[in-house]
Amino acid sequence: MAEIKLIALDLDGTLLTSEKKISARNLAALKAAQEQGIKIVLTTGRPLKAMELFLNELGVANQEDEYTVTFNGGLVQRNTGEILDKTVFAYDDVARIFEETEKLGLPLDAICEGTVYQIQSDHESLYQTCNPALTFESVSFADLSSQQTYNKCVTAYAPDPLDRGIAQLSSDLFDKYEIFKSRDMLLEWSPKNVHKANGLEKLIAHLGIEQSQVMTCGDEANDLSMIKWAGIGVAMQNAVAAVKEVANVVTPMTNDEDAVAWAIEKYALK
Repeated sequence: MAEIKLIALDLDGTLLTSEKKISARNLAALKAAQEQGIKIVLTTGRPLKAMELFLNELGVANQEDEYTVTFNGGLVQRNTGEILDKTVFAYDDVARIFEETEKLGLPLDAICEGTVYQIQSDHESLYQTCNPALTFESVSFADLSSQQTYNKCVTAYAPDPLDRGIAQLSSDLFDKYEIFKSRDMLLEWSPKNVHKANGLEKLIAHLGIEQSQVMTCGDEANDLSMIKWAGIGVAMQNAVAAVKEVANVVTPMTNDEDAVAWAIEKYALK
């Protein structure tokens, strides 16, 4: 088994407890890994701005030689904010997705860096409850800027009507975009071929690290690509079935029971 040089971690349902905190044991394991020179890379659907608290806890906030993969792989950046690689939506993509969500009675938010444009409709978005640290602006679709690009779109809504809507999505959209759930009430829309494995592939090329030297930990559908891709892909005990199926390892405990620490201690620390 190759020596682990980079650990890529999903946040919700993986590194974080149900209370959205990094447990003491998880933090200790991460610090021990850092002391051995292992890179810790938060790999998430969130923008960098929504992760400052966790980056500070890890001691890697605003660091030139520390990295984060954000927007599910759409943005690979230094923790200073400098962008190494990005893939974005054009305005026309947002327009096509909004046409579909309106038809299905679902809300849509378009995100550019740390700003969330909540497109006005009869269906209220729940996204602010997920990421209150971001800047939210309510805009009519007519006022949404066609001059800028967008990192991703989200549909945050009650799980049952959301699932009914997903079942009715036009099939051509799945050919055109990456569409997956990251929580029971959150559907994410990303540009084609934007997923966590793709972002990590670009990062390790920059760092000169082999794919076999990467360990990834996750639990949801948007983690599946990086779990399958990594040298060691670790699924949480609380992971969805599809993620457990492709994982090399399924932890014996959940995210609320220090599963990430268990994986690091077992597979990464010398």
